[in-house]
Amino acid sequence: VNITSSRLNLIKKNTKISLKNYHLIWMIRDQITRIATTGITGFDSPVLNQSLLESTYTYQTLLTILKYNTTNFTSKKLLEKAILSIQNAQKALLHDFTSFDRYSFIKNHTHQQLKILLEVQKDWQVVFPFKMALSNNLTSLFSKETLNTSYFTDYNSDTLYIKDKIAFGKQLFNDVSLSKNYNMACVSCHKKELAFTDGKRVFNNQQTRNSPTLTYSAYQRGYFMDARTGSLEGQIIGVVNNHNEFNMSMDSIVLRVLKNKKYKNKIDSLYKNKRIDYNIRHAIASYIRTLNTFNSKFDKNIRNEENTLTLEEKNGFNLFTGKALCATCHFAPIFNGTVPPDFIDTELEAIGTPENKDTINPKLSADLGRYEVYKTPARKHFFKTPTVRNIAKTAPYMHNGVYNTLEEVVDFYNKGGGVGLGLNLPNQTLPFDNLNLSKEEISSIVAFLKTLTDNDY
Repeated sequence: VNITSSRLNLIKKNTKISLKNYHLIWMIRDQITRIATTGITGFDSPVLNQSLLESTYTYQTLLTILKYNTTNFTSKKLLEKAILSIQNAQKALLHDFTSFDRYSFIKNHTHQQLKILLEVQKDWQVVFPFKMALSNNLTSLFSKETLNTSYFTDYNSDTLYIKDKIAFGKQLFNDVSLSKNYNMACVSCHKKELAFTDGKRVFNNQQTRNSPTLTYSAYQRGYFMDARTGSLEGQIIGVVNNHNEFNMSMDSIVLRVLKNKKYKNKIDSLYKNKRIDYNIRHAIASYIRTLNTFNSKFDKNIRNEENTLTLEEKNGFNLFTGKALCATCHFAPIFNGTVPPDFIDTELEAIGTPENKDTINPKLSADLGRYEVYKTPARKHFFKTPTVRNIAKTAPYMHNGVYNTLEEVVDFYNKGGGVGLGLNLPNQTLPFDNLNLSKEEISSIVAFLKTLTDNDY
């Protein structure tokens, strides 16, 4: 505390901060989002378990910001409306952690505040200099407009003829000529009807890991289960070079693409540079970045477009984001490990996935995960937190496909992960206490997870 205090004093004395109106809007939007995605879930207060109370304090800071900037408002009614919405949320948060209705809170408070904030930025005539992760016109946490997909890639400026590039990328995605023996394409392991997985524990006897879904993979900061590459374009190189996958070099891929006259014409017409290697990868990655529809039953209900969620499904969401602690690793709105509201990091976790289902003599999976990238002992058995969107279509589960049903997965977490099963994993990041979920509560969580299936699947 003393060190932090000294540093803050140093900053205060030596830094002049001149906040513009768009900075204020960004700050307010970030905090509204943070409360809904990490505040009320317990992520921001994992030990004291005071997340709801702490969220009321951070809301108080937003009230202070508004009151300091009353002169910005041309409409006093809008200011009063914004203040009242925050005060109402504070009252709603005066509740015990376990039984708090997070679904209703987000639907009736978070989304209302985001809509009011949009009115505020119009009232203030705010012009944003650029885009952050969260959309500058955000009104819902669960829509296709929530996040700026381009924020998650270094290739966001390459948007000329983007629709045609996406169509070209889809062709390449389905083309077996990109593999050495003309027997494998991206679609071999990522089938659309299975939400771009393959339904197998591992694709073949040369593979050791389960094929992950490509849906919503655009919203990550690391690719492959050990997060060894930082972009979709880089991930494609990994697949191409892997002896057990395409078993090719990018130079060989380029030669094959250029031999195809239709492909060559597209490269020449769509891309105004000579980087054929990059252009091929960019086209495929651009197609993959479109696989995010946000049109699941859950999305439509929390956006108030329909009213079809059952009480069990709502309870499942509240358990997922509360007592069961699922959302402290699988963050909304993508329900993966990319941490809101800044979305600059995708987390990896050690959960102790077993080699098989034997709970009498359990054995830890031999796959060391992230450790193999940098040989850091503290990272043994760490794996990237994947999305659980479309999870009802992507069985089997875990990096090794050990579990076939969602009930088995939730039961594993309920028992405390690998340590809860009796495995020796000192660096497990998953809480290893029993979550004390009843059979009914496990069923509710599974029912909620099934509502995350997009209409396409």
